[in-house]
Amino acid sequence: MSNLPTTTDQLKQYEQRMIRTHWDDAEEKWYFSIVDVVQVLTDSVDGRKYWNKLKQRLKAEGNQTVTNCHQLKMLASDGKMRKTDVADVEQLLRLVQSIPSPKAEPFKLWLAQVGSERIQETIDPELSIDRALETYARKGYSREWINQRLQAIQVRKELTDEWQSRGVQKGLEYAILTDEITRAWSGLSTREYKRLKGLRKENLRDNMSTTEIVLNMLAETSTTDISREEQPQTFAENRAVAQKGGEVAGIARRALEERTGRPVVTSKNAMDFHQLLMEIIVDSAALPENPERK
Repeated sequence: MSNLPTTTDQLKQYEQRMIRTHWDDAEEKWYFSIVDVVQVLTDSVDGRKYWNKLKQRLKAEGNQTVTNCHQLKMLASDGKMRKTDVADVEQLLRLVQSIPSPKAEPFKLWLAQVGSERIQETIDPELSIDRALETYARKGYSREWINQRLQAIQVRKELTDEWQSRGVQKGLEYAILTDEITRAWSGLSTREYKRLKGLRKENLRDNMSTTEIVLNMLAETSTTDISREEQPQTFAENRAVAQKGGEVAGIARRALEERTGRPVVTSKNAMDFHQLLMEIIVDSAALPENPERK
């Protein structure tokens, strides 16, 4: 039904506390923020300090689990993407043994439940969409944006299915065709687009406005329709189709910009959209309940 991103960042709840997690499709495993886990298990105010001290002790003991831990960028409390130490389930279970906490056993059961949820999502893809919706909502995206983003995932899946049927190879060839579509409708390559928005490894679509997402969907669904009609046989022919599909949305973009006098593609990213939403909420809360009362 849907092709969710190859990597997904989510918030998992354990005893009313949120733990940042990351699913990697390529490795087929969960990664958990160690700082968040430590903070939950120890009830410490600053899990980072506790983890730093524990990490130093474990390293001094020659603990391989700590040595093998790596870092991923995750959303921090200040709203910025920052590197944080992460561990997979196996590493985490080993680390839990080093933390004296009555919550250790219940936490192990929770880890098993998280793994079970992923298996259920594989069996029933609709569960993945439900969880994606919840994750975007927690990050502060508007309902309108979320609906468009989930629809965009379906549109992308239909396009990649079409590419697969035409013999296009996943990986580099998908990336090249995607770049052609992006350039044709937005006037920027994918790399230039991400640079404009100040992104590195973050998902470009997660940092598009509703209008940008809609035009990107138009570009991709147009490419799918044209491909089904022309039935390209070679990569060069698929590339030409990608350019044609992207140009359909490019025409729409230019027409909209001419009518509004404003560019569609901007440097605004997810943090800007989140901040705007928060400002609207704050302003609304400040309004008097009775419109006649000043």
